[in-house]
Amino acid sequence: MTSGLVFWMWFAGLGYLLLAVVAVRRDLMAKFVGLPVLGRVFVAVGLAMFGAEHLAAPRVLAQGVPAWMPGRLFWAYFVGFALFAAATSIAVNRYARLAASLTGLMFVLFVVMIHAPNVVSDPRNRIFWAVACREIAFACGLWLFAKRYPTVCRVVLGAILVFFAGETFLHPDVIPGVPLARVTPAWIPVRAVWGYVTGLALLTGGVSLVTNRYARAAATVLGVVLVLLVVLMYFPILAAAPAEGLVEALNYIGDTTLFAGTVLMAAGAMRDAETGDGAGWAKHIA
Repeated sequence: MTSGLVFWMWFAGLGYLLLAVVAVRRDLMAKFVGLPVLGRVFVAVGLAMFGAEHLAAPRVLAQGVPAWMPGRLFWAYFVGFALFAAATSIAVNRYARLAASLTGLMFVLFVVMIHAPNVVSDPRNRIFWAVACREIAFACGLWLFAKRYPTVCRVVLGAILVFFAGETFLHPDVIPGVPLARVTPAWIPVRAVWGYVTGLALLTGGVSLVTNRYARAAATVLGVVLVLLVVLMYFPILAAAPAEGLVEALNYIGDTTLFAGTVLMAAGAMRDAETGDGAGWAKHIA
């Protein structure tokens, strides 16, 4: 099952990368749009990878569904199809704002039903906090793209970035990005430097979003930093991973790619707010 799961996650990620890049190629070259439009690309890739994981290993993912919910296997499949639907819509920019709104709501429901109870049960567990904040960050980036609750989402996303920066400074040996449990492999040079540089980018982006000063530029830079982390750190870790560690390594790639995409979506929302462009690159709600 592991080999099949690895294949389908790779296939979905690469397939949606190609689809989304083709779809945004004109917007990418357009004046005043530029890099933030890549948020659509990276969000589509991350959602597709996790959609493939849900559909290729539904019984494993069903274990994460709250025990009180009936039809746990059904919900694993349902989320998988929902993730693919959202990835497709966002990649080709058709009903994209609607898809982003609903996907953001789904991430909030994950927090309410799964992650918040974990935090309450063990409030000293920093991983529970990081996972809950990660899902809220995804929701905020998607809702900013959809032009929903812009001020609240900007401030909440900025606060989460500041929290992640603090966690990264406290644990610089952890793989940077979303500060979870896995430690950066010893063979990666200057491990702590990667952590401190990422922490600084997270802190700068977070403060800029909260204060709404240079928010677009800071979010764009942070998005680029996160993409570079995927390319320069996460892919080498995947290449060096043993067979039993491939799924975990792919999950980290999908996770950080999605995080980078949502931050770049926030940058695009800041660009629209600055220019007063109500249509912008998120114009297709229907």
